[in-house]
Amino acid sequence: MTSLLACSVLVTPGHTVTIQADQFEAPKGALTGLIGPNGAGKSTLLKAIAGIVPARGAFTLGGISLPEPETRSRARLVGYLPQGHTLHWSLSVRQVVELGRLPWAGRWRSGKTDCKAVDSAMERMGIQGLGERDATTLSGGEKAKVMLARVLATETPVILADEPTANLDPAHQIAVCELLADLARRENRSVTIVLHDLCLAARFCDHIAIMDKGCLGLSGTPEDVLVPSVIDSVYGVSFTNIKIGTFPVILAGSLTTQSGPNIIGDDSSQK
Repeated sequence: MTSLLACSVLVTPGHTVTIQADQFEAPKGALTGLIGPNGAGKSTLLKAIAGIVPARGAFTLGGISLPEPETRSRARLVGYLPQGHTLHWSLSVRQVVELGRLPWAGRWRSGKTDCKAVDSAMERMGIQGLGERDATTLSGGEKAKVMLARVLATETPVILADEPTANLDPAHQIAVCELLADLARRENRSVTIVLHDLCLAARFCDHIAIMDKGCLGLSGTPEDVLVPSVIDSVYGVSFTNIKIGTFPVILAGSLTTQSGPNIIGDDSSQK
């Protein structure tokens, strides 16, 4: 399998997001950063690829069409981490991670393979000691680790992570990005991460794709995409690129339009 491709996608979950580009590509063995303003359609695109919202288009992995949405076959290939790290039920941490095995087991009972996958995911996230804790009592950083462990337990070749660094402190943000980059490069997976922090995107991502107003724009390396001539007009902000040591830093300056962004409307359904 080479790349995850989504071509000519049309999504209509109560509203329409038309992605007007030949294709969204998330290469195998690379961490792809999906960036753009609030309401650009980033979350909707990930949900369409994961088969969570009704969508038209061609979704392929290595040139082979993905299975039908809302099937275990699709869930065995595409792991999806939603925003928010929200837990609605009083389950133990281990039970939450075990949910990641449902596409394989299809029932609330773990076999040896499932136990091994759950153990491996919890060890990778450093949460072995939290197994019996009520997941609803955890801190934000701990919940983020648990929810990511759930995705890892499914052992999918594709991972879609929607703002996994939101509301985390800098140490946890870096740890999450390092883990996802490692999963992509060392395990040859296709990993996509939605980010609002352009410094994290520049530092950790191998490939960047921009969305704006429901459309896919330029994609390429961070050096080609995360430059003022490209991102100023997308965000309506003047940016400056500098380096501190070996780390790229993207500084946001003043608004480039008098009106600025729309901060009144609710865009939570189309990020």
